[in-house]
Amino acid sequence: MSVLLVVSGASGSGKTTLCRQLQQKDMAYYAISATTRAMRAGEEHGKDYFFLTVDDFTAKIERGEFLEYAQVHNAYYGTLIAEVVNHLEQGKNVLIDIDVQGAAQIRACEHPLVQASLVDLFVSVELEELRKRLHNRGDDADSIELRMENAEYELTQKHLYQYELVSKSREQDYATFEKIFLDEQAEKANKP
Repeated sequence: MSVLLVVSGASGSGKTTLCRQLQQKDMAYYAISATTRAMRAGEEHGKDYFFLTVDDFTAKIERGEFLEYAQVHNAYYGTLIAEVVNHLEQGKNVLIDIDVQGAAQIRACEHPLVQASLVDLFVSVELEELRKRLHNRGDDADSIELRMENAEYELTQKHLYQYELVSKSREQDYATFEKIFLDEQAEKANKP
């Protein structure tokens, strides 16, 4: 049995970095999201995102092809069920880095393989530390304020997750993240 690890946390919490580190060790496949936003310079279809037209995206919604989706800043974003289930069926572990609303949609998914493999984790960061991280990565003041407001709401949802990783340092965070992943992988491997 594979692990479907759903990771949430505020912007700047380090969730994407944790997922990329695990992927780089070939321990899991990092699911590619679909979007209707325009492709940016250097991005590739099928590598960075699956770039879809609004009509294609909404048709997939109507056919029930998304594990989760949302409309954000006038564009759709979502995770295709096939993108996750195909890898789980091949025995691969899958990572999804997603907001709390998307995680709730995944928890509500009735697909038996998704339910059997699902593990969710919330990365928490003290608000002052989060503000410092956003500032250090170059976010502008308006963006930081919006992300801080979102972070306050997201922190109210952490109790819904199986795990909470309280961020300390990159090294400690990754060690904890990998241990949780490996423990869950071992537990699922031992289930009949």
